[in-house]
Amino acid sequence: MKIMVAGASGLIGTQLRADLRSSGHDVTAASPSLGVDTATGKGLAAAMAGAEVVVDVTDAASFGDSSALDFFKVSTKNLLSAAAEAGVRHYLALSIVGTPRLVESDYFRAKAVQENLIRASTRPYTILRSTQFYEFINGVIDIGAEGNILRLPPALMRPIAAQDVAAFLAELAVGDPLSNIIEIGGPEQFGIDDIARVFLAANEDQRQVITNPSTSSFGVELTGNVLLPNVGARMARQKLSDWLYQPIAA
Repeated sequence: MKIMVAGASGLIGTQLRADLRSSGHDVTAASPSLGVDTATGKGLAAAMAGAEVVVDVTDAASFGDSSALDFFKVSTKNLLSAAAEAGVRHYLALSIVGTPRLVESDYFRAKAVQENLIRASTRPYTILRSTQFYEFINGVIDIGAEGNILRLPPALMRPIAAQDVAAFLAELAVGDPLSNIIEIGGPEQFGIDDIARVFLAANEDQRQVITNPSTSSFGVELTGNVLLPNVGARMARQKLSDWLYQPIAA
């Protein structure tokens, strides 16, 4: 099967294309560094030619302003247009758990627009919303950094290994489009403040965590279960401790 991965040079895209190729699929890797720019359309038609499936794991370069909205609107429209021209049978995209509940944030509003454009198109689609990646937790906890203190909310989350997200995307890519939104989360539940303490201890970081429910992330306060996947979500297997202390290759 020929599959085009848009955003193929990122964390998920790199793992995804490796997974698909190891399963014997013909993968076209598309990203600006590889000569394909979904925001300008450069190289997009050629990369899409002959593809049966497109997996959109692109991301905006900035999270805190309107540039994310501009990127996702233009990029998604370009991808959908090229997919229609190429007769792609399945458009698969990666989004974020909590998106419809956090649209006060510029970034989550941009992701909601991306989702809505895909759903409104004529392409058969699947949208996978994932919880936060273990690999990006440092960025999440740094939102509350004030010198040697981290003020973080106790909002609950189920972080996940990027490898598990890529594996599920690979599984979805070779299946039939669901024309629906599905979710995946990690096997364990933590408060953001608690997971920060785990990360700091694992990295021998002496900063202190203070629980502060009013600390915002991406411009919104995180309350209740806004970061948790819905009932029926796929649950990954790799626990945080397994990811933190996995052997490092020589």
